[in-house]
Amino acid sequence: MSKINRISSKENASNLFNRYVWLVDTIYRIGKVTFEEINERWMASELNYSGDDLPLKTFHNHRKAIEQMFDINIECNRRAGYVYYIENADDMERGGVRSWLLNTFAVNNLINESHKLKHRILFEHIPSGQHFLPLIIEAMRDGKTMEMTYQSFWRDEAHTFDIEPYCVKVFKQRWYLVAKSLAYDYPRIYALDRIHSIQASEKKFILPVGFDAEAYFHDSFGIIVDEDVSAQTIEIKVLENQVKYFRALPLHLTQTEKEKHENYSIFEYYLCPTFDFRQELLSKGAEIEIISPQWFRNEIKNTIQFMLERYR
Repeated sequence: MSKINRISSKENASNLFNRYVWLVDTIYRIGKVTFEEINERWMASELNYSGDDLPLKTFHNHRKAIEQMFDINIECNRRAGYVYYIENADDMERGGVRSWLLNTFAVNNLINESHKLKHRILFEHIPSGQHFLPLIIEAMRDGKTMEMTYQSFWRDEAHTFDIEPYCVKVFKQRWYLVAKSLAYDYPRIYALDRIHSIQASEKKFILPVGFDAEAYFHDSFGIIVDEDVSAQTIEIKVLENQVKYFRALPLHLTQTEKEKHENYSIFEYYLCPTFDFRQELLSKGAEIEIISPQWFRNEIKNTIQFMLERYR
């Protein structure tokens, strides 16, 4: 495939992906809507580059793709005059990919249609995923292997190899892909901003029975999954001025507030204390203290001492 064709394919996939999100967001916000009303809004949307009506056949194709890709069902109530609605709309707010759709792409689409507000609404920039994410999700949906040219931060040159895409995850302003390279017996994690190029092949693969993306990261704080580090109980002391932040935005789903005191609280976690979790705790500065396990407390202490030496 030529470079021009690859770019065209990438742009088409991205545009189609945005149209899916636009459709979900439009129906979700209105609640119950006829196809004619959907088409009216489509005619006023910035995604409608050609200015053409939305064909009914295309609308139904989008409905099927949305159901397959995001497990969101757009149903039709014929008795009420052929109005469309999202089945189990209440589930949209309960996390997972549905909530992500609304909170990320859908909000972005709304802002794009509100030109006067663009300079008043600021987002964190996520440099990766804009182009490659739709292609990867489509390959995951269709069970197709992909050819990827990738260069990690630790290599001087990029390498091209085949992968089986398992799942994607966003963390700290970066998108990551969990995929199995044919060169390894286990899945590895690749940052999308380190991908030079990626395209689906016609070769099929079967997702391993029992693979669960949430379970894969269950014991991890962020993106690192280290088989050599086991999950264990970790206790940290959080000073009073940071306690409310920890309560409002837990570091991990296992977080519990074990003890409450006048000037501090003790929070407990059960996870793998990998590098990214250590970095997160260090970023809190003097507002927290590792209580246990002792080896982890010592590791943080040694890092702090090393930092102190740098400033002497």
